[in-house]
Amino acid sequence: MDFNDTPEEAAYRSQVRTWLETNAPKKRDGSDPEGGDSMAASKAWQAKKAAAGYACITWPKEWGGQGGTPVQNVIFGQEEAKYPIPPNPFQIGLGMCVPTVMTFADDETKKRFVGPALRGEEIWSQLFSEPSGGSDVAASRTKAERVPDGSGDWLINGQKVWTTGAQFSDYGIVIVRTNPDVPKHKGLTMFWLDLKDPGVEVKPIHQMSGGSGFNEVFFTNVRVKDSQRLGAEGEGWKVSLVTLMNERLAVGGATGAGWSQFLETARNTPGLDGASALQDQAVREKLADWYVQAEGLKHTRNRTMTALSRGQTPGPESSIGKIVSAVQMQELANTAIEMLDQYGIINDSDLAPQDAAFHWSLMFAPGLRIAGGTDEILRNIIAERVLGLPGDIRVDKDVAFKDMPTGR
Repeated sequence: MDFNDTPEEAAYRSQVRTWLETNAPKKRDGSDPEGGDSMAASKAWQAKKAAAGYACITWPKEWGGQGGTPVQNVIFGQEEAKYPIPPNPFQIGLGMCVPTVMTFADDETKKRFVGPALRGEEIWSQLFSEPSGGSDVAASRTKAERVPDGSGDWLINGQKVWTTGAQFSDYGIVIVRTNPDVPKHKGLTMFWLDLKDPGVEVKPIHQMSGGSGFNEVFFTNVRVKDSQRLGAEGEGWKVSLVTLMNERLAVGGATGAGWSQFLETARNTPGLDGASALQDQAVREKLADWYVQAEGLKHTRNRTMTALSRGQTPGPESSIGKIVSAVQMQELANTAIEMLDQYGIINDSDLAPQDAAFHWSLMFAPGLRIAGGTDEILRNIIAERVLGLPGDIRVDKDVAFKDMPTGR
């Protein structure tokens, strides 16, 4: 690993710092993170970045990017994180959906959608997961059938779930089943669609954190044109792999309170004998574990940075980041709230330690352990593609989808 910027990277970092110092917000606006004025602030910040070429640094210049390198994108993200920027509702669209559109759509479609998405004028969401499929994207039961009027159009019927940001999204990409007579990976097709079309119903899922970031989305005879198809008919799995590969880069590790916030809180919290909770041996052991994990994650990211700096493509080992950080996030928050004893019930940012960051982490972490690949899926990726262990036995690999048992 090389921990230092190259001269070129150092110059770019200096350029980014100068621009952010002039343009980035210096304090939060206090708006509701679930919407309201927050969305206006997010769109304004996105438009400002787009005008300067910082919205999607690695995109070609003709599409509004800089034609820059992945490491330049990482550098900007590192520097931007130092400022109280508004929430980013564009991450899924620009990180996963629009790159898929750019790869598989026709020129007219790309010209229509890429620019507005880059500038934050339109928001996209990804419609993959289903109630009966879990983390198995290829188990999709939402179907698309040709309209029998010779137009070539399709009718989509079915349901998606855990769709992040669908309640404020304008468009989405959806994976559907168009042929049930072949194995599950071969009968899929992907489309883009307008989430404001008749027949699309979005129902936010109320989470225990108090937010509603995820949604159920129902499709009832939603008519789409064949020109909205992304990739060939029946090749949706191959198209979805492009989306999922981008997802590994777009969905990062956990945020929230970390070991340093826990250390500060433990130092100021009385233990059972009246001394600081930091003197408790069990607390100190947990804190040491979290510190070691945090350092391991930092150096794993450094390896990724080194690979990007050398023009290489990071591999599946990036799955390690979320599986470690999301579990740590949940365990650390739970331990902190238990340590606070009766005061741990106070979920008020004006009264609770660390502005109630432990409470937010505890409520948010379970969902994060599902989003972007469950713990089990990520462990399989690491086992099979990093450690080279034998793959799971997949008995349904060659079975026509219509013949797969349903448990009925």
